[in-house]
Amino acid sequence: QVQLVESGGGLVQPGGSLRLSCAASGFTFSSYTMRWYRQAPGKERELVAGIISVGGNTNYADSVKGRFTISRDNAKNTVYLQMNSLRPEDTAVYYCNAFRGTLHRQYWGQGTQVTVSS
Repeated sequence: QVQLVESGGGLVQPGGSLRLSCAASGFTFSSYTMRWYRQAPGKERELVAGIISVGGNTNYADSVKGRFTISRDNAKNTVYLQMNSLRPEDTAVYYCNAFRGTLHRQYWGQGTQVTVSS
């Protein structure tokens, strides 16, 4: 069965850093674009970052450019989100997403809470 298991979330002070990991199984990880989304209370879910199946080509929301970095290790079936210079407005539930447009298919992780607060 398909699983996307996230780790690395938690409570951090403004200006701090966190590294999220998402371990994938049950599908051909290297064929999928990987994305990180987030959703704050009362707000719509937004795309934070994406990376294509072979890596290298990435995209970011304007709000996180220069602070967040998405990467993937296809040998480990894992995608990462390095988050630096965190701000209170980064507080949200962060979701790992696997997407394959050619199959009209995507998978979601369970979400992990990131809280940025003093």
